[in-house]
Amino acid sequence: MQTAIPLWPGGAPGALGNSSNDIPTLTPYLPDPATATGAAMVICPGGGYEHLSTHEGNDYALWLNQHGVTGFVLNYRLGSSGYRHPAMLQDAARAVRLVRARAGDWKIDPKRVGLMGSSAGGHLAATLLTHFDSGNPADADMIERQSSRPDIGILCYAVISMGQYTHQGSKRNLLGANPSPELVQLLSNELQVTSNTPPCFLWTTYEDRTVPMENSMLFASALRKNNVPFALDIYQKGGHGMGLADQPPFAHPHPWARVLSSELGKALRLIPLSRND
Repeated sequence: MQTAIPLWPGGAPGALGNSSNDIPTLTPYLPDPATATGAAMVICPGGGYEHLSTHEGNDYALWLNQHGVTGFVLNYRLGSSGYRHPAMLQDAARAVRLVRARAGDWKIDPKRVGLMGSSAGGHLAATLLTHFDSGNPADADMIERQSSRPDIGILCYAVISMGQYTHQGSKRNLLGANPSPELVQLLSNELQVTSNTPPCFLWTTYEDRTVPMENSMLFASALRKNNVPFALDIYQKGGHGMGLADQPPFAHPHPWARVLSSELGKALRLIPLSRND
């Protein structure tokens, strides 16, 4: 039985109320100790910053568990509940810090904490991949002393840009109806990549008309220009939001999952496959 953990026991910064919509949480999914690798992945489900898609959270975590990876599903605040940037980024950063702060409790390696997101959740993941900080070593809160930089990123048919190729619903829910040009540029994550951006695995499909593949291509191009290791897979078939395209026990997941759990995962340290990696 998974139990959701509030990211801020005393209330999230900028909270608009005290309902479940105002309390961001992190839900741990622990693998079998016999197969656990020590790697961890914080998961940001998609949903256009309007809702959270279970199959891009719970299902990903269960699939990661099969490969010995501890999954943490992030329930972040949403535009449909009145929130705008930076609330979502605050939640994602806090989640990574929390996992590192409690790494000993969950028997994970604090230097192998990744971040995974789909669609708008992929945008949130890409935002933290390009807007992290090293933590505040003087903070009284032990969690806030931790770095929010993920060690790797997995971006699934992600919204990346707030420009020409954006998903308009995600943009509106994140930034409001009339964001400034400066805010649009700041949250167009292909423009924010640096040489310190973590390595990434990205995948998308040619047939995705909701979030065009150009989003992933723009981010991959920026990674290349900054000499950041990455892999980009573009599949011909498949509509938006397919996730694993399978259900537990995931006997026949989409090819992206098989690629990620193969040697590529080891090469990029995305999913270490043994205790010795």
